[in-house]
Amino acid sequence: MAVSVLAILLASCALAAASFDKEFDVTWGDGRGKILDNGQLLTLGLDKVSGSGFQSKHEYLYGKIDMQLKLVPGNSAGTVTAYYLSSQGPTHDEIDFEFLGNVTGEPYTLHTNVFTQGQGQREQQFRLWFDPTNDFHTYSILWNPKHIIFMVDDMPIRDFRNLEGKGIAFPKNQPMRLYSSLWNADDWATQGGRVKTDWSHAPFSASYRGFKADACVVTAGGQPRCGASIGTDAAPGIGGAAAAGDWYNQELDLTRQERMRWVQSNYMIYNYCTDPKRVATGVPAECSM
Repeated sequence: MAVSVLAILLASCALAAASFDKEFDVTWGDGRGKILDNGQLLTLGLDKVSGSGFQSKHEYLYGKIDMQLKLVPGNSAGTVTAYYLSSQGPTHDEIDFEFLGNVTGEPYTLHTNVFTQGQGQREQQFRLWFDPTNDFHTYSILWNPKHIIFMVDDMPIRDFRNLEGKGIAFPKNQPMRLYSSLWNADDWATQGGRVKTDWSHAPFSASYRGFKADACVVTAGGQPRCGASIGTDAAPGIGGAAAAGDWYNQELDLTRQERMRWVQSNYMIYNYCTDPKRVATGVPAECSM
């Protein structure tokens, strides 16, 4: 009986959204980033003086990260809401979601990128099939030894595969923190920088809730510890791949591959592998694989 009760507790903890004040630090913005509702809601603000941002207290080495976001409504031109995993240093790894604002009535651009050993320029951009300012939607990063899969409301939109055997670098050794920020990037963000931020609409605000991480957390000793529920005190995990969840070996089955192709066929607006300017000078090797 005790074992079954423990299993139920572990399962419930794995499904529970973690508290923002326990999992994150607001790192800049001079009060423009706020943790509200007993740690269940976080908001970032942007005005003409400054934006704001936060980062996770933990570093992760592989995991499935979920976050619900509601983006800046109305005229968001010039603003960027960034949500990404990153390590540090000149040879850092990084997995990016960036949401590029637009004028009222025009759609956001979802910008994705993957950096390996300090090298990025693997941009893919999408429109969304809904208004991301009306309600919260879940944006997920699945990072395991074989894949980096970007998902929107559990719909896969991009799969960056581990092709190390063919000489393509893949993030695998550098622990990464989760970061997010709301900032002004009107020199490039909206229509190539032609549309500037309209500060009469400030302050701008983006909201976050429902953070979940099934992940391997790097401990003070530098070793990853994997468990059913990361970011809560209830399920400490025992370390190693054996303690990780299904995400550690997850791949897209045929149905989900078809869904991803549907998104890419209907909503992708830029792909670094097919950019004529990039093709002329040589695209990264993975584009031919």
